Amino acid sequence: MPPVFMADLQKILIEYGLKEKQAKVYLACLQVGSGSVLKIAEKAGLPRSTTELILKSLHEKGLVSSYKKKTVARFSAEDPHKIISTLKGKTELIERALPKFMAMYGSSQLKPSVRFYDGKAGMKLILNEILSEAKELVCFSSADDLFSTLEEFEGFVKKRVEDKIPIKVILRDSPKAQERKRLGPRQLRQVKIIPASYDYHGLIYVWENKIAMFSLTGDLNAVLIESKELAQVQRSLFTALWNQLN
Repeated sequence: MPPVFMADLQKILIEYGLKEKQAKVYLACLQVGSGSVLKIAEKAGLPRSTTELILKSLHEKGLVSSYKKKTVARFSAEDPHKIISTLKGKTELIERALPKFMAMYGSSQLKPSVRFYDGKAGMKLILNEILSEAKELVCFSSADDLFSTLEEFEGFVKKRVEDKIPIKVILRDSPKAQERKRLGPRQLRQVKIIPASYDYHGLIYVWENKIAMFSLTGDLNAVLIESKELAQVQRSLFTALWNQLN
């Protein structure tokens, strides 16, 4: 990115509430996409130890997410839209800068980015992201596990219908699944059923260039992958199965 472009975004982040080094590290994360502390430190031009402390502070602010790959911690920048909901005040200023942020964010999406979330709060963040972005959805799920785990799911369905986002769902057979099928037409939902003998307890959503995978038993967690190619693969697999079902 041109130095003037970077300096402009850094200045806006500082005015918005970040410290200078926090702004440098966040912008480095946007450019890297997903990387180790060392890689981000090199991009930011800061010592590794300093960068590690700053990444922890940005993680606490909800501006970056982290995961481990072969015991090595890796960090990814959250979508710049989330700055608006995470940091308070000066919203108009950051919205004016959003196209520049998204230009940087988009340039890193040539390779898949991965975000990890823990617990129901993390799952709710993904559901809100779906509502803000999706034009249509495909879903592979277990209705019983979903409704017993996420109490706020009915609210998600209501908002999805209000926003006119249609969905195709493959559900494992159960009375709850049959109920979802009956209610489908009034909730912009098409449902097909697979036998209950397929034993799984999770949820997969595919929309735009994103895949969200939820684990609905034990330690609740979710993974969000952003990749045009992987989303196309997942959507094609769903369509192939959908076309085989009655």
